[in-house]
Amino acid sequence: MAAKKTVVLASGGIDSTTTLAIARSEGYEVYALTIDYGQRHRREVQMARRAIDALGVKKHLIIPLDLRLIGGSALTTTEKVPKTSDYKLKNSKFKIQNSKLNIPPTYVPARNTIFLALALAWAESLNINDIFIGVNAIDYSGYPDCRPEYIRAFERMANLGTKAGVSGSRFHIHIPLISFTKGEIIKTGIALGVDYSLTHSCYDPDKKGRACGRCDSCVLRLKGFREVGIPDPVEYQIKIKQD
Repeated sequence: MAAKKTVVLASGGIDSTTTLAIARSEGYEVYALTIDYGQRHRREVQMARRAIDALGVKKHLIIPLDLRLIGGSALTTTEKVPKTSDYKLKNSKFKIQNSKLNIPPTYVPARNTIFLALALAWAESLNINDIFIGVNAIDYSGYPDCRPEYIRAFERMANLGTKAGVSGSRFHIHIPLISFTKGEIIKTGIALGVDYSLTHSCYDPDKKGRACGRCDSCVLRLKGFREVGIPDPVEYQIKIKQD
């Protein structure tokens, strides 16, 4: 019996690496896809290679796509990445506040639509019907393309706009982390053998690759490790109390 296969979007961060581990645990042969889109935190591409090598996949494809030409985000322009200076890691109830009218400048225009379209194209060329993406709608920065209703809409589009879809070979977009807190994601990954020292989350690392500890992504990552009760294994530019 042929192994079931999937394309997994893998950025090198906590969520996508855990998602990849989940796909493997469910018996999928994994084809990992990383997009090098000109992000200021391109260290995540390097870390994606390391994390994916450690977990083991059938193939890892890295596609260069320079979204700096489009701009519109602090991650693809020289716009300053917003930092938090008043968070308290000892407060386990800390949450970054977002609303539909307060989407942060780190949002990259249509990023998940672009990434999922590339994953869909690769999956169709490989005769694969399953795609995994590590979007989360609990501990996240409020991006509209991380919501479950968006994913379901993309899935409908995929089945309307592809040869495979109209021929009856249905695509399914898996979102296993959609309702997990960051702590629950980390617990899941640890149980599956994920080495989080090989992941990268920071939007604004220094030249040595050290995380800033103050951007939204760092704060959420640290919150997750605090919930689990273990220190974050990556290096930070600032001293972080994790006890």
